[in-house]
Amino acid sequence: MSTTMLTPQTVERKWIILDAAGKPLGKTAAMAANLLRGKNKVDYTPHVDCGDYVIVINAEKAVLTGKKLEQKFYRTHSGYPGGLKETRYDRLMSKKPELAMKLAVRGMLQKNRIASAQLTRLRVFRGPEHSHEAQKPQPCEL
Repeated sequence: MSTTMLTPQTVERKWIILDAAGKPLGKTAAMAANLLRGKNKVDYTPHVDCGDYVIVINAEKAVLTGKKLEQKFYRTHSGYPGGLKETRYDRLMSKKPELAMKLAVRGMLQKNRIASAQLTRLRVFRGPEHSHEAQKPQPCEL
């Protein structure tokens, strides 16, 4: 029995759609990260970018459990003294839910060059409409 190793030329990518409405933000992000990495495929190869395209819809309807809306912060730092900016997640989810989902998925990917290429295949939309109907995405259940 031989082991199949994918090469970048032999990877076949599909378009998958995830609905985040009423589901926890973290569980949706974990599922999206696994699909972006290609860990659901039979011929998964760790050193090759073999994941699919992922479309996440209804990002504004994703829920955060517990007291995360009041206690969790999105922090950025400019690199200068006093350059720390904090935004609570209740404000982030109301203003930019796409950014909150993208940050959650980015945190669940590897920290290397392959992950930055995988993150370019993630499309996050605030509502139920998306602009990728021509690619015929297949729905995926959590």
